[in-house]
Amino acid sequence: MPLTETQVRNAKSQSRPYRLYDGLGLYLEVSPSGTKFWRLKFQRANGKENRLALGRYPEMTLAEARRRRLEARRLLAEGVDLVDHREAQKAAKADHLTTSFEAVAREWLAMNKDGWASTHYSKILGRFEKDVFPYIGKLPIDSLKAPQILAMIRRIESRGVLETAHRALANCGQVFRYAVATGRAERDPTGDLRGALPSVSNRRTHFAAIIEPKEVGALLRAFDSYHGSPVVRAALQLAPLVFVRPGELRSAKWADIDFEKAEWRFTTSKTKTQHIVPLATQAIAILKEIQPLTGASRFAFPSPRTRDRCMSENAILSAMRRMGIEKDEMSGHGFRAMARTILDEVLRFPVDRIEHQLAHAVRDPLGRAYNRATHIEDRRLMMQVWADYLDSLKSGAVVIPIGRRP
Repeated sequence: MPLTETQVRNAKSQSRPYRLYDGLGLYLEVSPSGTKFWRLKFQRANGKENRLALGRYPEMTLAEARRRRLEARRLLAEGVDLVDHREAQKAAKADHLTTSFEAVAREWLAMNKDGWASTHYSKILGRFEKDVFPYIGKLPIDSLKAPQILAMIRRIESRGVLETAHRALANCGQVFRYAVATGRAERDPTGDLRGALPSVSNRRTHFAAIIEPKEVGALLRAFDSYHGSPVVRAALQLAPLVFVRPGELRSAKWADIDFEKAEWRFTTSKTKTQHIVPLATQAIAILKEIQPLTGASRFAFPSPRTRDRCMSENAILSAMRRMGIEKDEMSGHGFRAMARTILDEVLRFPVDRIEHQLAHAVRDPLGRAYNRATHIEDRRLMMQVWADYLDSLKSGAVVIPIGRRP
């Protein structure tokens, strides 16, 4: 008698494996652990009996197992050897995997790895894994056309990182040319996209900045996991909290920091005016953590070579590049644009408070310049709210993207 779905579902394990037959070679094998497998018994062309594993129950239902039995019997009637047919299917699947864009790209990367600097290799790999593989990686490389590649590149451009988009396109072209050379593609379709992206030189130059809240959270998490110098890591962590000019951060002096008042007072590098940065509790914690390391220097962030000089202007930038953050994605000045945008558009603080905290020239209604202590309590509150908001982004809180507020 043929099996029923109830019999299959209720079949219990025993001390030894046993079989429940459905007929025409199909049976369910129940193991002592309770696992159930569909198998098909058949005769090969040489007369030898063989068995074919079809799948596991309940992933493969009784109806699906019967359908597979019917298909197998049709192939047998046509003289097809089921074992050879199964091996051919496996080979075809493996061949597809080795000709996907991602497989060819990783092969090309591996071939070049020894001849590249490790940072260069990591940047290209990171670019592929972040922006390319999720969209075209699984597709056969010889099936990809220019419109598919352009759609992927447009996603990168839409983030405002045009230079990264150009680099990703160039890297894709290198992979396609490697595929042509190794016989897995007929041509390089990226050549059809010449002129499809705006020229980098045609755009007005701004300091690169990450301003989308979700991307800010990822950036902050990267800073926390930085494995280089603890002093550089502290500078990275403090930069978004205080959003001063890069030179002002790296030349911060312990004498200018008042832990009791939670303030940092210094003369700005651009306007040569006195400025106050209220320090949120998170900023205080970062500074106190490195004080045992750098307190013997007058600089909070001294040079690793001598405590008589402050940190190099390239220290933070080099650290970001080692983390794979490209120069067209984030700059040292970018923390100021980040704060200016989000404090205004997301947290809705008054623009004059933000501008004052940025040490920009802000004047009262009579045209007089505000002094450094203007709105200090409002700014103190703003800086703590800002720090708490950054913590929420870092923890992965649900955020509303810029430009999508109700």
